[in-house]
Amino acid sequence: MRIATWNVNSVGARLPKLLDWLGTAEPDVVCLQEIKCAEDDFPYDEVGELGYEVAAHGTGRWNGVAVLSRVGVTEVRRGLLDQPGFLAEGSLFEAPEPRAIAATCGGVRVWSVYVPNGREVGHAHYEYKLRWLDALRATAVEELAGDRPWAVLGDFNIAPEDRDVWDIAAFDGSTHVTAEERKALTALKGAGLTEVYPRALKYDVPFTYWDYRALRFPHNQGMRIDLVYGNASLTGRVTDAYVDRNARKGKGTSDHAPVVVDLASS
Repeated sequence: MRIATWNVNSVGARLPKLLDWLGTAEPDVVCLQEIKCAEDDFPYDEVGELGYEVAAHGTGRWNGVAVLSRVGVTEVRRGLLDQPGFLAEGSLFEAPEPRAIAATCGGVRVWSVYVPNGREVGHAHYEYKLRWLDALRATAVEELAGDRPWAVLGDFNIAPEDRDVWDIAAFDGSTHVTAEERKALTALKGAGLTEVYPRALKYDVPFTYWDYRALRFPHNQGMRIDLVYGNASLTGRVTDAYVDRNARKGKGTSDHAPVVVDLASS
């Protein structure tokens, strides 16, 4: 089985790229983030022609996540256990955002997550990010009973180590690299998960994100923030993992590249 995660930065804007990649990479399960569309507006027919069922969670503005599968979609769950909301500008209440969706596909339980950015250290959104990660850990603990393969994949907006950004000095005082954010990743692993680290196909560090500005991608000035964590039943089946940098090349691409994980048969 081949599973993957990809922040597509708008499924509508990236649909031709997505369809081409699905046809080329042939993943069995894909976790998408930042689909930026309402559930009713997801291009079900287009991906369906390639054999994929879809479970989507979105409101049509920002955020939004989905699971695509050609090995079945069952036990769909939208949102985390006690997921916090964020009081966005102009809102009258703290509403949970569509940032997490789970499904069981071919016997493997997957979560597609889009962790809040955090904006700035000390900002309310940063505190929201940490609370959101606490809810993700609680959800993992709740679901990890038993021995079925289980994974959480997505855009975590955290670089686990200093080497996972192109220049750690450039991130001094910024989000994505703080001790508190990394502590949340450590807590997630403490729930019984291990990171599936992708091999580097071209450079020493398999970055997954490059800003559109300042020629970051050609200069490989990126970050490794799209991550995969799995329980022992899943990681024990991993035969390969890599970042598909080719999907980031050219015009009209997402600013993220897919992370692909191959699993042996159970």
